[in-house]
Amino acid sequence: MNQKKRSANKIYSKNELGQIQLLSPVIILVTVFSLVPLLRGIYLGFTDYRLGDAITFNGIDNYIQLFQDDFFWNSFRIGMVWTFIVTALQVGLGLGLALLLNTKVRFVSFYTILILIPWATPPIIRGILWRQMYEPNTGALNVLLTNAGIISAPVNWLSNFEYVIPAVIVAGVWGEISKAAIFLLAGLQTISADLYEASTIDGAGMWDQFRNITLPVLRPVLAAIISLTFMWNFNTFGIVWVLTQGGPGGMTRLPMLAAYEEGFKYGYIGYAAAIGNVMVIILSLMLFMYLRVQLRERNEA
Repeated sequence: MNQKKRSANKIYSKNELGQIQLLSPVIILVTVFSLVPLLRGIYLGFTDYRLGDAITFNGIDNYIQLFQDDFFWNSFRIGMVWTFIVTALQVGLGLGLALLLNTKVRFVSFYTILILIPWATPPIIRGILWRQMYEPNTGALNVLLTNAGIISAPVNWLSNFEYVIPAVIVAGVWGEISKAAIFLLAGLQTISADLYEASTIDGAGMWDQFRNITLPVLRPVLAAIISLTFMWNFNTFGIVWVLTQGGPGGMTRLPMLAAYEEGFKYGYIGYAAAIGNVMVIILSLMLFMYLRVQLRERNEA
């Protein structure tokens, strides 16, 4: 009996060792490219490091300065407005697209591939494309609106205080809407058609089916999509940088742009790292509260 146990333990140990060996490349990559930069960023946030200078520990001086920095808090407010609006539009419109693709329409595979194109396009390329569309004199948007008689003169969408935020939001939503649509479509395809057929026999309409069948089943997927999309949007950099570089007058200076400018434009690496650390903490707390509410509602249901 003891020999069998020892043999089983040996087999188990060999399996454990094999799993560790298989995972070791991933563990090494995650450690080198994620954990080490994260720990170094946390450390630099407590230094006064400037490009070309020696690293000197300065305690919480960066954080005291940060909480008194009106420019940062203004960028944080802009970032929150951007994040909430873009996330709501991406998830809402993505859900609508997923519902359409989940119906029995012809060429559904073609449409699925088609909506993936914006997501597959790098953010920098998206920014260049939308910058060309918003170009005041030859941009497609101004040409279209002028020919339709909607506007009488070209509009500089990216330099106008009134239009720049909506213009950047449209570009941001367009680039990521397909991501939400594909994930939600995968969730929709797990719902049995029998549930809809039974509810139809009971006299339920489309809205009743959506409210009582679709949404409850999709709730875990929606919670995950909203959480991930919120994080990705809050950390947006590429497309906004290409479109406006934070202008005009700081109107689109998102937190990531603020950190970039402090670190690579002005050379305050320690202060930029402190901005990043504060952003991570705030974002983690917000996501924790959101997921806690979602978990509580799920348990009550």
